[in-house]
Amino acid sequence: MVSFRREKFVPFGGPDGGDGGKGGDVILKVKSSLRTLSHIRSRRIFKAEPGKDGRKNNQTGGDGAAYIIDVPMGTVIRDVDSGEIIGDLSHDGEEIVVAKGGRGGKGNSHFVSSTNQAPQYAQPGKDSEEHNLFLELKLIADIGLVGFPNAGKSTLLSRLSKANPKIGNYPFTTLHPNLGVAYVGEYESFIIADIPGIIEGAHKGVGLGIRFLKHIERTKGLLFMIDLFEENAFSQFELLLAELKSYEESMLEKPFHIALNKIDLYPPEDRKDIAGNFLTAFEESGLKDKLGELKIYLISAATGEGLDELKKKLLELVRHSEREEKLSANS
Repeated sequence: MVSFRREKFVPFGGPDGGDGGKGGDVILKVKSSLRTLSHIRSRRIFKAEPGKDGRKNNQTGGDGAAYIIDVPMGTVIRDVDSGEIIGDLSHDGEEIVVAKGGRGGKGNSHFVSSTNQAPQYAQPGKDSEEHNLFLELKLIADIGLVGFPNAGKSTLLSRLSKANPKIGNYPFTTLHPNLGVAYVGEYESFIIADIPGIIEGAHKGVGLGIRFLKHIERTKGLLFMIDLFEENAFSQFELLLAELKSYEESMLEKPFHIALNKIDLYPPEDRKDIAGNFLTAFEESGLKDKLGELKIYLISAATGEGLDELKKKLLELVRHSEREEKLSANS
């Protein structure tokens, strides 16, 4: 500000223009409850608050408030003009300044000299930064679907979320992980991934091998999809466990649920013994001491039977895993 002190009995008080305040920054900050970027998809311009002008009596103007944009974990920030990645946000609460506010200019009181006792000049504030950014969400699935080819994983994904994966009755329909957001109620959601089907020897790189096992490794929990219409449902489970263990034994420490799929192909009177037979085979296998109690759900991905309960239980698994991670990080 350009200002001069004018008071009674002080006719030549000199310059007293205050400095301008700093402009606010634009900040991206991770909010763990978010799963998508849909809340900012329709907006194109985000501005922080400008700094306030300086005032009389050498009073500095207030700084402008920062503009904070909440984003989910896994958000990658890329500069549109240069193509450079300027940030990769992957932890709750992590933040990055993507556009700095301008520095406030100096008031005329800074420019007094022996030859200019009444400067009529105040320094303009520095321009704020302006950037064109592209936000990309590197989705990290909460739940990984694990099962042999044609176990019904793609059908289940399409039922639990709005994803539209390619579905067909032949091996390796899924060549890349398909991701979907499963909503439970109006606000709760989790990300579920249909991982390409496992075959024996996957841990050695057979088929799609290591590529999909790395995706499973990043999930908070697993859902084993068992095809009830194939021979010996429990043998499928044992083979899936063996592949995960051969790749990385710690994978068996992840929390998991089991979905016995295609229940609709059985008459109602034959269904009551299906889960019991699976649990009996589990008891006889000797795996209980290592894996604990099994959580089994009878479902039909084709008709939707049993999916509402399964979706709620998967959300509980994800939330419990997140709480455990926070406790572990704070200890």
